[in-house]
Amino acid sequence: MDLSRIFETERLILRPTTTEDAAFIYELLNTPKWLQFIGDRNITSVEEAEQYIIDKMLPQLERLGFSNNCVIRKEDGAKIGTCGLYDREGVEGLDIGFAFLPQYENKGYGFEAASRIMKFALEELEVRTVAGITSRENLASQKLLKKLGMKFSGEINYQDDQEKSFLFRLSVPGDQ
Repeated sequence: MDLSRIFETERLILRPTTTEDAAFIYELLNTPKWLQFIGDRNITSVEEAEQYIIDKMLPQLERLGFSNNCVIRKEDGAKIGTCGLYDREGVEGLDIGFAFLPQYENKGYGFEAASRIMKFALEELEVRTVAGITSRENLASQKLLKKLGMKFSGEINYQDDQEKSFLFRLSVPGDQ
């Protein structure tokens, strides 16, 4: 597993999520907005969060060299959110995802982190399509996806969701 893939921005460090982040992941996955907009993962303890990291995050990191990243604020080392690229079945290209603890929202951290991850996808991985999936009600995520240059692409039934989700896409033309 390549844990050397660390990204930096002016205010943030993004590094692969590991089992050492279990307490933080437990907190994040149980915030009201995560539960409302992303879904209840039934993580009821730090131990279950650690197993979630092992089962859901580390396999893609080991397979592709990238996955979920812990977003850390440089000024104080606080873990404030997550941002990463996900290889999702049924989604063309890579899916960008992000989530932040409530106290760190509306401070530009999401755009700063997601812009860096988007740059990685387009320039280093040379991905031609980056997708963003969000619930219809999650206006903040929709606004951020648009700010990243993505366009609304339609509605999809994602995984076992009862309701359709919004799909946003940024496609870069390939060399002809």
